[in-house]
Amino acid sequence: MTGTPVLHSWLSHPRAPAPEPPWQPLSDALYWESPARAPDRHHFLAPAPDWADDLQRVARAVFAADRCTSREETFDHWTRHIRLSVPVTAPDAWTRALPHLTTLLTTVTGDRWEVEFRPFDAAERPRSRPLPFGPEEYAREVALFSGGLDSLGWAAQRATVRSSRALLLVTFEERNFESVQDTVYEAVLRQSERALRRFEQSQTVRRPKDATFVLERSTRSRGLLYAATAVHAAAAEHVPVVHVPENGQLALNPPLSAARSGACSTRSVHPWTLHHLNRIIEAIADRPEQAVRVVNPFAALTKGEVCTAARDAGLPQDILEATLSCGTPPARGRGRVPYAHCGLCFPCLVRRSGLLHTYGEDRTPYAADPWDLSLPAKRTQHWRALLRWLDTPCTVLDLVSDTPLPPDARPAELLAVVERGREELRALVARAPAVRRYA
Repeated sequence: MTGTPVLHSWLSHPRAPAPEPPWQPLSDALYWESPARAPDRHHFLAPAPDWADDLQRVARAVFAADRCTSREETFDHWTRHIRLSVPVTAPDAWTRALPHLTTLLTTVTGDRWEVEFRPFDAAERPRSRPLPFGPEEYAREVALFSGGLDSLGWAAQRATVRSSRALLLVTFEERNFESVQDTVYEAVLRQSERALRRFEQSQTVRRPKDATFVLERSTRSRGLLYAATAVHAAAAEHVPVVHVPENGQLALNPPLSAARSGACSTRSVHPWTLHHLNRIIEAIADRPEQAVRVVNPFAALTKGEVCTAARDAGLPQDILEATLSCGTPPARGRGRVPYAHCGLCFPCLVRRSGLLHTYGEDRTPYAADPWDLSLPAKRTQHWRALLRWLDTPCTVLDLVSDTPLPPDARPAELLAVVERGREELRALVARAPAVRRYA
């Protein structure tokens, strides 16, 4: 059981009247970003439709509620019961989409969610001015751009496509790693054959001064925030598809053992997650032709194959090594970060294997190496779990052991991606100076 729910109500505007206790008010004021970049300001060449505004509002409310509900207060120090109220322009449409939304949220956060919708007060909506742009000036493509290897590889490929219309990249700032994101973006910009536009937003939620709660450190719902923001941009400029690049290994995220629910923490780009996100969009879009589809263009590629694609798109090795892939970057929040990668988490291990596959070496400076025999066992838990997993056969049943696949999935093709990725990881193990075994 997950106990009594924590109640959060998203305000239509930061100055809107707060709800009565025990409801806790949440609003855009929680996000650490300048007023000029607030969601109610125009950043695109056309206004977004109401349904896309609603989707972004719901995603921002979910992420804020996620951060403002501590897992430490629950019976198992993990599973929470969150009840969230959000104002939307079409409550009936969102009620139809609710089963898909709750399934998505349960999948990505592991919590119990109850989301309810109330009518949005149109008087709170900022009045937009007509914008002097025509369809010929809209972006042609929209993609997420995190500054990681996968998003860099996709951006590099698409930037070299000659087009009269822009590629719009949506970025969420990683605090203390903005310079990393800027470096890899500038590398794409230097080789681009077309106009590039970059839209940046904050994912940092701050604790209100008078709050009695502590912020939750995990951020499992961030993938919905990223994708919804990209969909909002695409809907504004009439782009029918949003690309969320993630190699098939990490997107599928098969568990390394029966005791682990997934090899790494995120299921943001899992086929099951994208399936339900697309069903939500279909339910809330005003007309079918307005719907935006979210796809993973690298779903059939391993990390090594993504690295090879980035290299073949013209990026030098040092730019690929300058990307940010770590799941738990060291020294976060201390202002000075000597290393961008811990070197020990599963995303770092996959990164190592991908660069090794493409270049025969990985010159990335890591904080530690998992095969270092002087490290305590706790710090090498991912490495030891990986070694066990590579010694164990992987079947289609393993792909659905903790997360289902959507009806249109092709399990055999997905398993083939995992197997090729396992071969890349075995090559990493074979190159390790000292293979630290299971104990």
